[in-house]
Amino acid sequence: MSSLGTLDVLTFNLNNPGRERAERQLAHLAVRPEQVLVLTETADSTGCALLERRFRDAGYSVTFPRPGRGERGVMVVSRLATRPGPATVGYLPHRAVAVTVDTVEGPLDVIGLYVPSRDATEAKTERKRRFLEECRHGLPSGEGAARVVLGDFNVLEPDHSPRYRFFQQFEYDFYGWFAEAGYQDAFRLLHRGALEHSWVGRTGDGYRYDHAHVSTALAGRVCGCSYVHEPRTMSERLTDHSALSVQLAVTPAGLLSTIDPMRADEPAPALF
Repeated sequence: MSSLGTLDVLTFNLNNPGRERAERQLAHLAVRPEQVLVLTETADSTGCALLERRFRDAGYSVTFPRPGRGERGVMVVSRLATRPGPATVGYLPHRAVAVTVDTVEGPLDVIGLYVPSRDATEAKTERKRRFLEECRHGLPSGEGAARVVLGDFNVLEPDHSPRYRFFQQFEYDFYGWFAEAGYQDAFRLLHRGALEHSWVGRTGDGYRYDHAHVSTALAGRVCGCSYVHEPRTMSERLTDHSALSVQLAVTPAGLLSTIDPMRADEPAPALF
């Protein structure tokens, strides 16, 4: 949970909701303690437009490059003032959205990723391979600045349990790239051998698809990192993914004046 002196970030896969489910997602997200929300699997749709509008009308900073027809992307919603962050992913850029927020200790970059899924077809495999390659070149190093990269990566760690034959080496290599670039898996920093899954298929097989990686400057400041399963497991589930919450021992600065986004559509009270 968020507390004085921490900056908390949540990644939550929206699964491109319709209007009714977006309303329920809004009610859930509105009471979350995290100051920054990285919302993945967005679309240029009625449900995502509702979330964008209600958060923006409530005073939040919303960064949402609209994906093209049939595409998916990332929306970053923040109770802190934001400015464009460092990410130059030229291919499917709406799937790599970066903002910078201020902390008492200095600027902090939050980069949200929604990596394409794939099937066995060559076209979708090459599409995913190209996006991951662009990320390796376009995402900043984990050395130096304070950064967290999080979202639905649609890749697994190489020693993932269970092991699946479907995944190819280029997908495992992308997970490994973060360590090479100076990042650390925030969940593994605190839970070395824990078995957790953020998406579960119809056969009951689990996958840890949703990740958060922190730069060297933040590695010692990760004071919490846990999966939030309720949105996926509740009877009227909000999405097909568990969320992932990261707590960082830095003090947020530049908090915006916000109201409850569930009330953002309410008419202003009459003066007379």
